[in-house]
Amino acid sequence: MKQINYPTYQQKSGWNKLLPTRSATKPLVKDIIVDMTVIGAGYTGISAVNRWSELAPNDKTIIIDSDEIGEGNPGRNSGFLLEIALADDADSREIERMEKTNYLIGKTIKKIKNSIQSTHIDCDMKRTGTYRAAAGSYGIKSLEKYTAFLRKARLPYEKLDRLELKKRLGTEFYKKGIYSPHCYLVQPAALIRALAGKLSNTVQLYENTPAINLYRKKNHWLIETPFANIISTKIILANNVFSKSLGIGKSQLVAIYTYAGITKALDYSEIKTLGSEKNWGLLPTHRLGSTLRYMSDGKFLIRSFYDYENETDNAIIEKKLKKNLIKRFPQLMNIEFESVWSGATGFTWNGSPVWGEVKPNLYISSGCNGGGVVKGTLFGELIANLANGEKVTEVKQLFGEASWMPPEPFRKFGFHIISKIENYRAHNEI
Repeated sequence: MKQINYPTYQQKSGWNKLLPTRSATKPLVKDIIVDMTVIGAGYTGISAVNRWSELAPNDKTIIIDSDEIGEGNPGRNSGFLLEIALADDADSREIERMEKTNYLIGKTIKKIKNSIQSTHIDCDMKRTGTYRAAAGSYGIKSLEKYTAFLRKARLPYEKLDRLELKKRLGTEFYKKGIYSPHCYLVQPAALIRALAGKLSNTVQLYENTPAINLYRKKNHWLIETPFANIISTKIILANNVFSKSLGIGKSQLVAIYTYAGITKALDYSEIKTLGSEKNWGLLPTHRLGSTLRYMSDGKFLIRSFYDYENETDNAIIEKKLKKNLIKRFPQLMNIEFESVWSGATGFTWNGSPVWGEVKPNLYISSGCNGGGVVKGTLFGELIANLANGEKVTEVKQLFGEASWMPPEPFRKFGFHIISKIENYRAHNEI
């Protein structure tokens, strides 16, 4: 039996540390025969299995995950739920297509809200809007490009200069910015817990149950896990970049590790030095830039830096994150982190997903490219529709199709070359 080394992160998710202790479901320890298996209990997987239970309520359906709910990558993001296209996706030359994608994304946000309304878990989901800001000329060009998209799409936004940014956020670091109302902020570990708690009674969840291998056996699939095998008629792979370990998406996906930290709560004297906004999020104008959140409990989150396929020592990252935060808020020189962590996300060369039926009765939705909560939820629902023979929105037409990547070591070499170029261009934004 082949062993897959799923990531064992240096620290548990910082977001999850802020929540009450949760008891995980038991792992699968006995061979089982089912109609549908969803591999990966993140936003995509939970969305897919919920939709499947609606379409085929009499099917025997399970969902497995290599970790516990909220401890893996779904609980490690920055908690931005954008109602419109990400800046890197936005294109003012294709407004009709962008309007269609925005419509689907907006519908998905509403479904997420409705799903958690009756749960006992407080996800701290608030429509705060989001800021985007630039510190250098390259970032300003990117900001202007995104502003052109918003203007042509007739979407509301505010232009902000350095003085207004300081008044609202308490930093003079950025030269220009915009504010858009189309964003919710959320506690991501609480959100994934809440969504997992809403699984249909017809669905069985097995945590700490990694898929180690897949085999096609006549008219069904055999899934090996550490302690038991699953015979499944159909499979949906929703484990993002880790589908590579099962032999799917190797030529299209790469794992990129990102890093984040949450500070301890500021004291009153430090809070007084900040701006008028008490709960806000800021996205960089360049993919390599630093993401910021300031929360109503007086804590900062900063996310920055990237590594190819492997995780850097978090002690080194903590110093770098603190340096970046103090660059923006020098008045917080004595700030300390409560938790620092990493997370892996699936990137594709052209930013489009790996999505669809890849082998008979084997479906995949992967390659979130940093926009996993809302787009992942949408793609999960749509892949379940496809696997059940339902009419499906043209995902590849609207969101594109992941392109081929060169094999190693050329892929790694290319990543580092491009990364150095982009780091040089966007050094003011990092």
